[in-house]
Amino acid sequence: MLGPVVGRRERVLTIGVRVLIGVACVITLLCGSLVFAAIRNDNAITGNLGTADAEVVSVSFDRTIVRYSTPDGIAHIPSLGVLYPAGLEAGQLVRVEYDVTDPELVRVAGRSVLVTLLPVGSTALITWLVAGPALWWYLRRRRAAKV
Repeated sequence: MLGPVVGRRERVLTIGVRVLIGVACVITLLCGSLVFAAIRNDNAITGNLGTADAEVVSVSFDRTIVRYSTPDGIAHIPSLGVLYPAGLEAGQLVRVEYDVTDPELVRVAGRSVLVTLLPVGSTALITWLVAGPALWWYLRRRRAAKV
């Protein structure tokens, strides 16, 4: 009578651990992609560097909007916001660096991909601090069941 219950419990446990490891892998992949995207954006800005003074128009959870003018007199308000906006407040004046071939790509001057490494690295680390012990426990349990 215990056979089907134990078998079902093991299947559910196996599926749960696989889902947990799958989610951990996806989170790690997203973290890596975020770092590579930041490197690509920084290289694009550095390769075609323009600088300007910008006014912070709005600050929200998902983006910080700035307004700046290029030397040709055109005002730009990048729809995706500014890169590395930590600590900015609405109404603040800030120096920005932008890609002269794509003025929508703008970052706060003096900040780079290094700013993303701590939060992204922490996210990946915490993910594996949760998933790693769960995987270890599961594998240890399976080995003990086979003995």
